[in-house]
Amino acid sequence: MRFKVVGIGEILWDLLPDGRQMGGAPANFACHAAALGAEASLVSRVGCDEAGGELIRRLARFGVHTGGVEEDPAAPTGTVTVGIASDGQARFTIHEDVAWDRIVGETPGRLAMATANAVCFGTLAQRGRISHQSIPNLLKLVPAEALRIFDINLRQDFHTPDLIRESLGLANVLKVNEAELPRLVEMFGLQGDPPAQVAGLARRFGLRVVAYTRGEQGSLLYSEGRWSEHPGLPTNVVDTVGAGDSFTAAMALGLLAGWPLDLVHRRAAEVAAFVCSRPGATPELPEQLRAPFLTFRSPGPNPASRAEE
Repeated sequence: MRFKVVGIGEILWDLLPDGRQMGGAPANFACHAAALGAEASLVSRVGCDEAGGELIRRLARFGVHTGGVEEDPAAPTGTVTVGIASDGQARFTIHEDVAWDRIVGETPGRLAMATANAVCFGTLAQRGRISHQSIPNLLKLVPAEALRIFDINLRQDFHTPDLIRESLGLANVLKVNEAELPRLVEMFGLQGDPPAQVAGLARRFGLRVVAYTRGEQGSLLYSEGRWSEHPGLPTNVVDTVGAGDSFTAAMALGLLAGWPLDLVHRRAAEVAAFVCSRPGATPELPEQLRAPFLTFRSPGPNPASRAEE
């Protein structure tokens, strides 16, 4: 059996300078997980329009199950205008009142959540009243032993302290980057240097794993008192769109496979570095990056803790 992995939240078109690309962190996560051998699903919502139909077809071509992608009769499929700055970092303008603001949790999506080994969610899809009500209820269907990954993904002003606090309470894994950690530090009054702040978040919210990514400065993984540090890989950065989502997908599958924390970390960093070297959020991953993930199929009883053995 393959690991069952679900992204829940936004799917949209990133309107990039050189054309449109499928985007949305949960959708990117699901596509990368599928490329790395998972049985991946997306729970989201698109409009009853050409743009939504094409997104569903794109997901299917990536090998992602689309039964959980609802169709909205009134709201349009989501779009985001993306500009790439001179440092390669993406700048986003996220358009409002779109289909993924209205995720309700139809039967296929509920079934995907109830059988998942890992689920990834964020703040952005919870900005709308309907999705904000539905997503926490869907997360409560996830098996207790599964990874519930909160990729905080702060965008524009589509988040509040209460939403972040609630989401951390639903998670057992956190992925946060160097721009987001200082905001959590201020919000929760965390003390010390970044490693101390990461450990403080883990203790306060009962998190099994915290991933702290720092761009070209590398990343830290913290899991139940143990640390892994990776310095980052030399990369000719084309853009960073989707790199964090690929890191999260690879990390999730490595944790599920029970790899040692340093190995989980190294392989996640390698996948993310490759994605940075290609345009768009979901470039085709080369076989040498995919191969290690394809040899591990069956989940154990407590995957996050097994990564520390």
